[in-house]
Amino acid sequence: MKKYLFVAVYMAIVLFLPFNLFAEKNEKKEIVLLAVGDIMPTARVLPFIEKHGYDYPYRSTMELLKSGDLTIGNMEAPLTTSDGRYENKKYTFKAPVETAIALKSAGFTHLSLANNHMMDYGIDGLTATLKALDDAKLNYAGAGRDLSEARRISYFEVKGKKIAFLSYSKTYPFEFYATKEKGGTAPGYVAYVKRDIRKARKESDIIIVAFHWGAEKMETPKDYQRELAHLSIDNGADIVLGHHPHVLQGIEYYGEGVIFYSLGNFAFGSYSKSATESIVARITMDEGGISKVEALPINVNNYEVHFQPKLLSDRKGEQIIQRLSQLSEPLGSRLIFAAPSGRVSKIEKLSMKEAIDSKRSSGN
Repeated sequence: MKKYLFVAVYMAIVLFLPFNLFAEKNEKKEIVLLAVGDIMPTARVLPFIEKHGYDYPYRSTMELLKSGDLTIGNMEAPLTTSDGRYENKKYTFKAPVETAIALKSAGFTHLSLANNHMMDYGIDGLTATLKALDDAKLNYAGAGRDLSEARRISYFEVKGKKIAFLSYSKTYPFEFYATKEKGGTAPGYVAYVKRDIRKARKESDIIIVAFHWGAEKMETPKDYQRELAHLSIDNGADIVLGHHPHVLQGIEYYGEGVIFYSLGNFAFGSYSKSATESIVARITMDEGGISKVEALPINVNNYEVHFQPKLLSDRKGEQIIQRLSQLSEPLGSRLIFAAPSGRVSKIEKLSMKEAIDSKRSSGN
């Protein structure tokens, strides 16, 4: 992997979008990964979907989502018509089965299923979800009809490279975790994570691991998040993607890998005054490993975008990147704002003193 990684932000003006953000998939050996946070096409968004179609939440970002060689999101609800709701839980959700085809059409190639809502409608809800995704030919990881299936590694090939995708949950309720006897989500136990990544390393060139972890509305990763992310990379992972807090957390470069501790919300079916800013992560890999990392700011304030995330090309987008940089600096990373031309800036290595000063200035 290249030792020096890059972070850039493409603040694309609408007139330039076809050229800057949504260039056709290149035929080079470069592999482009796009990743977003939580997807929950239910609850408050249902009237919009019923009126405008199942693909409504993804229309504004569809061209971008389709430009990646692989595009990953966290599916935060089972796709089912089941009425078998899990009773010992305050909030339970389910989304239309048709969501699978809509996500596939929007450009998604992979979904993470290991989260605190996937079992909201029990094994029937999970089984329906897996069938819907299989029918839509959407890849997934992180849940199954038993522990073995939940921990199953999703392998796929892109431009001659074999890529592995794994997904784990570190959230409550623990009853949602799969066991040898029952279905559920893949638990993010250290022993499982180490064993699975080491297995994937023997059989793949690139490893992507997703974790549902942390605390809602918390902008800094907990100690266990950092420990688990570092352990993942130490054992062979290249990219770690986090979600669950609904807000952004910082980006860390560790070893030869990159960690997005929280990608925030994407198309999420609720109104929130705190979860209003997010990003689409774009990671470019070449023969030498990760060559470029970008954060594309998006507006997920549903009072404004009405459950249809929109890329930002104004001062608001720049402010999101500045804030994300503040969150990343204590982790040893810094984002440099780039003009609409899409200039890539080199990451600045921080001294220990700079990291401490940055942490103090960000109030953490």
